[in-house]
Amino acid sequence: MDTQFLLSLAAMAALLPVGLVRHDDDAPSLPFWLALAVGIAGPGVWIADNIGDGWRTGLAATLWVAVFASMLLFAGLVRLERTAMRLTALLVPYLLSLATLATIWQHAPARPLLGNEPEAWLISHILMAVAAYGLLTLAAVAGLGVYLQERALRLKRPTEFTRRLPSVAAGEGLLVRLLIASGMVLAFALVSGVTVSWLTQGRLIVPDHKTLLSLATFLAIAVLVVVHYRGGLSGRRAARYVLFAYLLLTLAYPGVKFVTDVLIG
Repeated sequence: MDTQFLLSLAAMAALLPVGLVRHDDDAPSLPFWLALAVGIAGPGVWIADNIGDGWRTGLAATLWVAVFASMLLFAGLVRLERTAMRLTALLVPYLLSLATLATIWQHAPARPLLGNEPEAWLISHILMAVAAYGLLTLAAVAGLGVYLQERALRLKRPTEFTRRLPSVAAGEGLLVRLLIASGMVLAFALVSGVTVSWLTQGRLIVPDHKTLLSLATFLAIAVLVVVHYRGGLSGRRAARYVLFAYLLLTLAYPGVKFVTDVLIG
């Protein structure tokens, strides 16, 4: 059996414990932290084995990096906001779905980098872009949690699953803070991307799909934050718009990779 396939299965299996472990609702338990460490290590090992000697632009690498970044940022978020631990029930299944797609298309051809990018700026751009996507992933998961909680309350039919999620107020707080953080990091990613474009091609903005969708995502986030603080956006409406912003960035990041590496290939 293909070694890379086995490594991908092992990385997927590493995500399972954090979704299965039982923990105290008031504070993360030691088993939770251990399971979370395993969940981070699994994708981390895949990344170290596949792109440790240089950045890969393929769809599988893009998805595994997104999974790793989301898990790593989630650990930091739980450390700062204990209630974020309740997002595990939504986050782990979603990341498993990304890992499954990465495993299915792990042999899709990757398009190389241009080769003349300034290394420092390129690394900065990649790190900022990955962090922005990871933060917006967490914001989208928090938004989905708010949507499900409000729907259960409106229908007066809470379930065992919705009881495991953050309350509406706690979920909204997480959503807004994550949205602000992702917008700030995305702004840095756009600036570093503009710098790389100027140094390599002599143009500030290359009007490709990735750039335009990233700009649209940043504008959507900025509008969401402004409208929220003016008191015009909360609850399920906010969750819907956050999910829309996440869709835009998903189209810009792994979406473009899917089209170029799989559909066009």
